[in-house]
Amino acid sequence: MALVPYRIMKKEKYLTAPVPSGKMPAGIPYILTNEAAERFAFYGSRCILVFFMTHLLKSASGALAPMTAEQSKTWFHLFVSAVYFTPLLGALISDIWLGKYRTILWFSVLYCFGFFALALDHTRLGLAVGLILIAVGSGVIKPCVSANVGDQFGETNKHLISRVYQWFYFAINLGAFISNLLVPELLERYGPTVAFGVPGVFMVLATIAFWLGREKFVHIPRGGLEFVKECFSGQEKFTHIPRAALVFLERCFSGQEKFLHIPRTALGFLKKCFVGEGISAIGKLSIIYLFVAPFWALFDQMDSSWMLQAEKMNRDWLGYTWLPTQIVALNPLMILILIPAFSYVIYPAINKVFPLTSLRKIGLGLLVAGSPFVVSALIETKITAGGAPSIGWMVLGYALLTSAEIMVSITCLEFSYTQAPKRMKSFIMAVFLLSISLGNAFTAIVNAVIENEDGTSKLAGAHYYWFFVGVMFVTALLFIPIAKRYPVKNYIQDEAPVPD
Repeated sequence: MALVPYRIMKKEKYLTAPVPSGKMPAGIPYILTNEAAERFAFYGSRCILVFFMTHLLKSASGALAPMTAEQSKTWFHLFVSAVYFTPLLGALISDIWLGKYRTILWFSVLYCFGFFALALDHTRLGLAVGLILIAVGSGVIKPCVSANVGDQFGETNKHLISRVYQWFYFAINLGAFISNLLVPELLERYGPTVAFGVPGVFMVLATIAFWLGREKFVHIPRGGLEFVKECFSGQEKFTHIPRAALVFLERCFSGQEKFLHIPRTALGFLKKCFVGEGISAIGKLSIIYLFVAPFWALFDQMDSSWMLQAEKMNRDWLGYTWLPTQIVALNPLMILILIPAFSYVIYPAINKVFPLTSLRKIGLGLLVAGSPFVVSALIETKITAGGAPSIGWMVLGYALLTSAEIMVSITCLEFSYTQAPKRMKSFIMAVFLLSISLGNAFTAIVNAVIENEDGTSKLAGAHYYWFFVGVMFVTALLFIPIAKRYPVKNYIQDEAPVPD
């Protein structure tokens, strides 16, 4: 008698497809709670990193051994670049091997240890270990978390996806806003042990919140064999794979090649990536992401060059003396205010003038993105002339940068999910996040190149900011013809059959 494979016989422990419903999925509150706490942890530690490296870093002997401004910016942007490079690894682990749920849960635990490394060891060794653990933990779970949001929806309630991604971004910025105000105060009053330890505690809480939602989530099965088919199957001649190679893969995944036995489901994952819809989707979206990368080169300098600029400004504003590491809280605060404004006022108003597609939103965001660095350049000119402009002037820069973020980042999240084939959601999200990695790598390289041997900069004063204004302006102009030619194709998860 033929044996029935165990995986077919066993009863599914969790939902594996969205249930037909016009309501909000039951797992969304757990996802949003997890995201708010995790973002508190990440942004709380991130906002004090450059200050920590330039003021509080110690040598192995315990003596102060701070970095120069350019060194700290290089370290910071390499760290952020690594955070957004490792999602590619996370997507592969998730879609081939572990699935989204286990990938998020297991690497969240590793993530927690990174914060405690920073809290306990204040030398460059402790800094390096902590940042590596955080980069791997945060990066690996990142595409799975954002794709997991979309996985909760089917055809019946797909109209709610856009709203939930806005609330998802709201949760990110609620956690970031609170931590951007609180963690710098903890650093000022209690030092780096407490300032890095508290975010670690919040990451533990985030992990627990996600685990508690396990029975509410839709657990889309790992792509495995189907993922490979979606990537490698199709008619595109430029992605033709020799039949012998496919036969070998089949033997490996079926267990006939014992030295290289891989779960059969993984073959589907590989096929989906490299032929047909998979490679087509990756190729088309990668072009868009290449133009989004310069936006991140500017955006993530809120925690580096803008923080260093804030140290030289008059920080008495609104009856409060702001710490230079706290002013970044303006970004998440403005997100909380401007998301509803864009959703219910600005976007509808623009729609009356011309149809506002996702790509047009991104294009408008890129056009706006250079303007905040014009503000920074003008502030730096005043500082160079001996002035101490009020930190209130940075509000304008944050308002412009946050507006660009809403048009570029939120739209890219939603657009990436809808343009990704069904079993490649995490992988496509990881490719999108590579744009952030590329942008930060560019900034790190620029800062490494412009540093002179004596610690001064080749792009001194306002010239540094004008350089990035030029980069962003050229990028925005080149994006226009690319967006016009992009062929949009949406992919939404199938729903479970309605019970009789």
